[in-house]
Amino acid sequence: MKRVLYRYNPDTDNFERHYPTLKTRLATLGKYLAVGIGIGIGLYILLLYVFDGPTERNLKKENSQLKSQYAILEKRLDNSIKVMEDIRNRDDNFYRVMMQMDPLSTKERYSGLENDTKYESIGHLNDAELISRMNRTMDLLEHQIYSQSVSFDQLREAAGEQTDKIARIPSVLPINIKDYTMSSGYGYRRDPVYGTAKFHEGLDFAAATGTPVFATADAVVEVAERKDAYGNCIDLNHGYNYVTRYAHLSQILVKQGQHVKRGEMIGKVGSTGKSTGSHLHYEVRFKGEPQNPVHYYFMDLTPQQYLDMIQLAENSGHVMD
Repeated sequence: MKRVLYRYNPDTDNFERHYPTLKTRLATLGKYLAVGIGIGIGLYILLLYVFDGPTERNLKKENSQLKSQYAILEKRLDNSIKVMEDIRNRDDNFYRVMMQMDPLSTKERYSGLENDTKYESIGHLNDAELISRMNRTMDLLEHQIYSQSVSFDQLREAAGEQTDKIARIPSVLPINIKDYTMSSGYGYRRDPVYGTAKFHEGLDFAAATGTPVFATADAVVEVAERKDAYGNCIDLNHGYNYVTRYAHLSQILVKQGQHVKRGEMIGKVGSTGKSTGSHLHYEVRFKGEPQNPVHYYFMDLTPQQYLDMIQLAENSGHVMD
């Protein structure tokens, strides 16, 4: 139905019928469309920011659950870090102290964590702070696990060296305890031949000729020959700066360069060289300096036997060489 418009004409003092032009009609239509579009946009914005649709509600729910899972994971990581810190403390303050090793430095444990550039690429993401924190924590844990693994490898190697060292430290008697009498201890004693005061650098074990003599630790035979006043003499090089000497032997049962084990028979008691009777003169040297051998019998004596040995060594003054 065509719309009829009337306008007042003052010249005729009447309302006359008026027909709008096409331009006027288009302009009017444009106004209506603009108003409608404006109202539509307003309603869309209102719905977007005030009322959530099904998709938005699902996304928010999933995001909330994700953050909750992040929080749980972060707590577990923090607990793992605390465990690793405890292991680090025990490593530095017990294991490495026991093995006489310096603790790992901070640089060795955390090298690479000071570089923050790799975290910059996630700075523009949503929840970037949470993601960055999680990445840093993971990196810290990975570094601690790796450095601790390296440390334990070093400790295992050191333990192996300590086992070898223990096997090479002279720590047993060179003669069976039932086969000897303690004749002279370590320290200043009266020389039996010259009658002068002399520092006795070992122990004299009085025993019958032919009594077995044993290596007191793993070693390589350094000397196996007659040696001036020592008579038939064996020097064993144990490594780790330890050397033991077995003198006045009636027989030498090893050769220079031969490897021997602790407890292996290497000779027999005699009275060769400068000697006043059948006995074994036994010395322990560390870095070339004579040591009191009684300090090294910790492996095959009971506490009471060890105490008796010390008392005998202190009180025995009959030097036989």
